[in-house]
Amino acid sequence: MEMPVVEVRSHGLWLLAKNVNQYIHRILVEADSRAESGDDLWSAVREDLWSAVGEAGPNIYKRGDLKESQTADLDVYLLKKVGLFPDILERKASRHLEKGDSVSALITSEFYTRDQFPGFGRPFVFNSEVQKRIGRTSEAKESARVALKSPWWTLGCRYEEAAELAGWEDEQIEFIREKVSEEGKQDDLKKGKAPEQVVLDEAAFLMDLATVDGNWDEVVDRIADCYREAGIHDIAKFIAYRE
Repeated sequence: MEMPVVEVRSHGLWLLAKNVNQYIHRILVEADSRAESGDDLWSAVREDLWSAVGEAGPNIYKRGDLKESQTADLDVYLLKKVGLFPDILERKASRHLEKGDSVSALITSEFYTRDQFPGFGRPFVFNSEVQKRIGRTSEAKESARVALKSPWWTLGCRYEEAAELAGWEDEQIEFIREKVSEEGKQDDLKKGKAPEQVVLDEAAFLMDLATVDGNWDEVVDRIADCYREAGIHDIAKFIAYRE
């Protein structure tokens, strides 16, 4: 199973790359680009990076390939030769908007949502922002509402920003707070939901609420307990780990 590379931000996670090899590939290309531009600092960084990746480096990226390709735009090279990255796709769409090309911006933002990054709500939030900027209000709301069906820590922004795009207020937050209450959990059990699923749902809801309340440290132990109660001990141990 490929593990995505993510960055922790105040509102959740930002996807950096779909997998480690792709992330390393991008770093090597970017270092090569900056070093070739005559930047002495990046020349030193490039040498350090090549030393760090060792024999695996040439299998990921052939040094100097960017220059040999004669591709003037680094983002274009990365998209064609390395892979798809959220920040590059967003930058590409934003540049189209800056040039007044709303059609190309829409095509790019719609492509972004086409299951390129499964499980992440960010593409739909960005698509909503693009739709709103060009005056497509109803489409913007719909895309934001799709985003909010994903874990809130994958939105790439504060929950409130996505909810505003969706035209929602606090009803979803209140619904989830009710679901994690003892009464809410008992209701699910009475409806026939398996106890293991109830605690897994609780863990997911607590993670969503943590992006709103900013209280991860207060709920992390309970989230670990949820996975432990569901019999998923490896995940529980990972969540509860402290350095």
